[in-house]
Amino acid sequence: MAMRVAVLASGRGSNFQSIINASKENRLPNCKIELLIVNKKEAYAVERAKKHNIAYKIIESKNKKREDFDHEMLEVLAKNKIEIVVLAGFMRILSKPFITKYKNRIINIHPSLLPLFPGANAHRDVIKSGAKESGCTVHFVDEGVDTGPIIMQKTVVVDKNDNEETLAAKILPLEHQIFPKALHLLTSKRLEIKEGKVTIRSD
Repeated sequence: MAMRVAVLASGRGSNFQSIINASKENRLPNCKIELLIVNKKEAYAVERAKKHNIAYKIIESKNKKREDFDHEMLEVLAKNKIEIVVLAGFMRILSKPFITKYKNRIINIHPSLLPLFPGANAHRDVIKSGAKESGCTVHFVDEGVDTGPIIMQKTVVVDKNDNEETLAAKILPLEHQIFPKALHLLTSKRLEIKEGKVTIRSD
């Protein structure tokens, strides 16, 4: 039985698109993308959902307490019988009740090699630091900011002429590669978390 997946997004939704593409190409045989939730009505991710006949819900987060906003999302997820939550450029920190409800069933993509450079300004922080490499990380979501167990990473070289924009352009295609792969591993029940580390079981 395919697992029911919801994607949460705040903006363009290019990682959402990478998951849609993987699903259409039968690279995600063990799950079905049932729902998109956005917290901004202008988020372009909604257009992607419309184009591919995926249900969507706009739940504005502005001027709401985090717990109240998360409670609204939990109600929608429960109504849609969602089993897995995917954060694809979702610019909100989830509350403890939300994370507890979906413990080890929420994954996020972050544009750095965690645990280095967490937070919303990863590319800027990498450039400022003079780091020689960066990349992207798919990880489980816990109560910290970008601190959950790491599932998969991909690396790029940071050139001396790189800036935030060029580094982001290098890393984004790698995000599109590894995010669907990590979701496939999760929905294939091949991920095991022990002492904060992820083990990938073979087929």
